[in-house]
Amino acid sequence: MTPLLDAAEQLSREKLAALQLERLRATLRHAYENVGHYRLAFDRAGLRPEDCRSLADLARFPFTAKADLRDNYPFGMFAVDQSEVRRIHASSGTTGRPTVVGYTQRDLDTWADVVARSIRAAGGRPGHKVHVAYGYGLFTGGLGAHYGAERLGCTVIPASGGMTARQVQLIQDFRPEIIMVTPSYMLTLLDEFERQGVDPRTTSLQVGIFGAEPWTEEMRREIEERFAIDAVDIYGLSEVMGPGVAQECVETKDGLHIWEDHFYPEVVDPFTGEVLRDGAEGELVFTSLTKEAMPVIRYRTRDLTRLLPGTARVFRRMEKITGRSDDMVILRGVNLFPTQIEEIVLRTPGVAPHFQLRLTREGRMDALTVRAEARANATSAQRADAVRAIAAAVKDGVGVSVAVEVVDPETLERSVGKIKRIVDLRPH
Repeated sequence: MTPLLDAAEQLSREKLAALQLERLRATLRHAYENVGHYRLAFDRAGLRPEDCRSLADLARFPFTAKADLRDNYPFGMFAVDQSEVRRIHASSGTTGRPTVVGYTQRDLDTWADVVARSIRAAGGRPGHKVHVAYGYGLFTGGLGAHYGAERLGCTVIPASGGMTARQVQLIQDFRPEIIMVTPSYMLTLLDEFERQGVDPRTTSLQVGIFGAEPWTEEMRREIEERFAIDAVDIYGLSEVMGPGVAQECVETKDGLHIWEDHFYPEVVDPFTGEVLRDGAEGELVFTSLTKEAMPVIRYRTRDLTRLLPGTARVFRRMEKITGRSDDMVILRGVNLFPTQIEEIVLRTPGVAPHFQLRLTREGRMDALTVRAEARANATSAQRADAVRAIAAAVKDGVGVSVAVEVVDPETLERSVGKIKRIVDLRPH
């Protein structure tokens, strides 16, 4: 499918860099003049907005962390009067105060534009029907996808999350070409299609746009083979904008192009904060370039990736997220990410793609149990083989011994949003 490019997607790297610097300097000024947190942080660092004379100078400015947003709850990070705020979103706040973000009308228009660009890069076109199964409400996924699809000229089916059997019925009846959903919930939909005796490969769906959680190439293959669709990755986070910060292009599927005219990326060493060269793996950091209500300066995402040259677009790519620095499990001195276990589970016969990691403490040592669901037709012998295969693959591939349990189908808790892969039962 021939890509359709807007004006920004056709800029040269030189013109893009000039635009980024102009917008970056304006953003630093806007944040310094209107947000007390940034004024204090810049002053403490001995910096003023005009000290940023090149893109490389951004590395001198202080980071913003999620704790800063929580410390300024609810509206302390806003850079405009509340009368100018047209919408508020917030994180779930399951580990403390939620992080709150605000949007002016111009911010909402920008958000719709970048999500529309993302859907187009994924293969969506005006007139397509888009089944949005991200959650609506304070979570940015549902409404972000919704308004972006409408901006592109698509017809939106606002299914939201949950009511899985009904979603399967709607997909059959309304015949959408595109679905936008978390990859873990897409697997739940796949299971429901098969439970109802419907071949998922016979649906109208052509493209799945999956985000809100890390997922692997193995999961892409699982979804594409079982559903006969193109599965592409979308990236975003509420603190920076929401979905639509970066998007994988359907013609290449080789990482996510960051919409660099609106979001300036850096990759830093997660321990020292040193900016790393493109191609080196580290923690992803974003500075917004066009946000009015809540600009963010060097926001530490905790997502681990690396920056690569553009291919299908001029914008640089980020590699698929390999994990989060705060999701990393250190088990007996070995670093382990849920995505490593996902790759093993997905290639193991007899088990479904649904799994959970349970951390416990045995004496003075931490222990990890991998719980994976059996496929519906798996025999007792196949379950036993899967236990041995997963334990051996984790030992060989990750370098640590784990316990493995293969449980009955539909035993593990399903999620309509981000799946909780790690259950920490260790005493604090």
